[in-house]
Amino acid sequence: MRARILLPAVLAAALVTLTACGSGDVPASAGDAGTSPSKASSPAQSPADSHDSGSGSQGVKVPEALTFSATTVDGKPFDAKILAGKPTVLWFWAPWCPTCKGQAAETAKVAADQQGKANVVGVAGLDKNAAMRAFVSDTGTGSFPHLSDEKGEVWKRFEITQQSVYVILDQTGKTVFEGVLPGGKGLADKVSALTG
Repeated sequence: MRARILLPAVLAAALVTLTACGSGDVPASAGDAGTSPSKASSPAQSPADSHDSGSGSQGVKVPEALTFSATTVDGKPFDAKILAGKPTVLWFWAPWCPTCKGQAAETAKVAADQQGKANVVGVAGLDKNAAMRAFVSDTGTGSFPHLSDEKGEVWKRFEITQQSVYVILDQTGKTVFEGVLPGGKGLADKVSALTG
């Protein structure tokens, strides 16, 4: 009964947070309360996930965090299992967010510098796909995939409540960083530490 009373308040707080653009909050690490590495393990799997053998690219075991599928902003299917075995940056952004635009150049640079060693994937939300495509074009970030998460399914999976957040997973799928990096500063160092 208590959960029924608290749930509307929690949802209202989350919606208020989603309407704000990333404010440069202090980044949270995986060891902080509320950002445990297992947080992406509770969502229900889609039907596409249920018939998979549990192996990703090159036969690597797929961690629970990467057992989801989506559609890219250009309409192509995307299966996160292909990310298994390498460190992965998930960049949660919104097309109208100035903080996100400020992170675009550094995120694209990290994606180019770490190509073949780490994955970088944008996860666009809080708007329509046309605006997401325009953002990718305007910011020159088309060199790596961007998911169109209009329904917020991937955002919910990783418990993201505001845009301009990076989630960095190590090669085993464990969350090693979650937070806002204004201008993307520090992203290169965090990814380089995982790739050697």
